[in-house]
Amino acid sequence: MSKNILTFVATTGIRKTKIKHECPFCSTNKLSGVIDTQGEMILLENKYPTLENTTQLVLIESEKHDGDISNYEINEWECILNYAVSSWEELINSGEFKSVLLYKNFGPESGGSQDHPHMQIVGLKNSNGYESITGDDFSGSILYQEAGVIASISESPIMGFFETNIIWHTDEKLPIAAKIIQNTVKFVLNQYYQGLCNSYNLFFYKIENQYICKVVPRFIASPYFVGYRIGQKFDDHYVQHIKEDFLKFC
Repeated sequence: MSKNILTFVATTGIRKTKIKHECPFCSTNKLSGVIDTQGEMILLENKYPTLENTTQLVLIESEKHDGDISNYEINEWECILNYAVSSWEELINSGEFKSVLLYKNFGPESGGSQDHPHMQIVGLKNSNGYESITGDDFSGSILYQEAGVIASISESPIMGFFETNIIWHTDEKLPIAAKIIQNTVKFVLNQYYQGLCNSYNLFFYKIENQYICKVVPRFIASPYFVGYRIGQKFDDHYVQHIKEDFLKFC
């Protein structure tokens, strides 16, 4: 069975890493490839596209260099999430791509190269980004639910250990999903692993009639996952402990 592999354009990646000057997302007057703006939010083409056969977009979330989901006002984060999902769906509905990915990096262990708050939308022309994804990746014990929006901890995580899935079905539920995502991020950065986690990823999926946001705390990847693609999960006793702590943030 062939692997789903993306080709990294090394020359572009190297050129990108050499730029260590002022934050490009703070100097908005110098931005190029701007597609759309909404308040402080800016959707633009990635100046350094590092993947072949893709369209790579960046969504600058805020003018605040130190902004993050954990410190946004809830209305601010709700607007950002709504804009990100709408922009993502617009690319999906264009019919130009085999799949379109929406994700966010935060912190030094997350795989990101810019500190300024942003999200990324990547259209894959020849690859199905969901090829290795199954329903089991999102099933598990319920941590919290409100008005039909569910937060669960993956029983079969993609990588491990604590992958939280926030699931909602309609645009009307997005404000509740935004609140739960924010509370999950606050938990990850302030309570999870004794408050020693400083990085996370958000991964978004649209599968059939539901939206899913997977919140993944990031550390150095486990050798079991790197070498063998074996994920890990917590024992049931510790999951119960996490549930109790998580509810304090909801």
